[in-house]
Amino acid sequence: MQSEETYEYAVIRLVPRVEREEFLNIGVILFSKRKKYLDLKYHIDKNRIQAFAKVIDPVLIHEYLKAWDLICKGSPEGGRIGELDLPTRFRWLVAPRSTIIQSSPTHPGLCTDPEKVLEKLFEMYVKVED
Repeated sequence: MQSEETYEYAVIRLVPRVEREEFLNIGVILFSKRKKYLDLKYHIDKNRIQAFAKVIDPVLIHEYLKAWDLICKGSPEGGRIGELDLPTRFRWLVAPRSTIIQSSPTHPGLCTDPEKVLEKLFEMYVKVED
């Protein structure tokens, strides 16, 4: 039986007009130091984004999130941040920022399988029922 280990997660938000503090949840990032796990899951719903903020280019948002994904994976294409250790990469990704892609405060939990937890959190915070 696998032991439960701590994890942290944050919800990834699209904030088209930072000054208005309105946002759409578009993804989740999850980190577990003991499980050596850092990953994110996101979904770009073009229709929903266009209804929320017509000036936002969904393709550009997808490109930003692909860069976050490269950093999570520690890929050389993730630049200098992608070369850092897992905890530092996670802290960099969830650091407060005033850009159109932000994250919520981090939240802790316990799990045996961070991949399943990521999926569950994505379903809970991002997925929109049709």
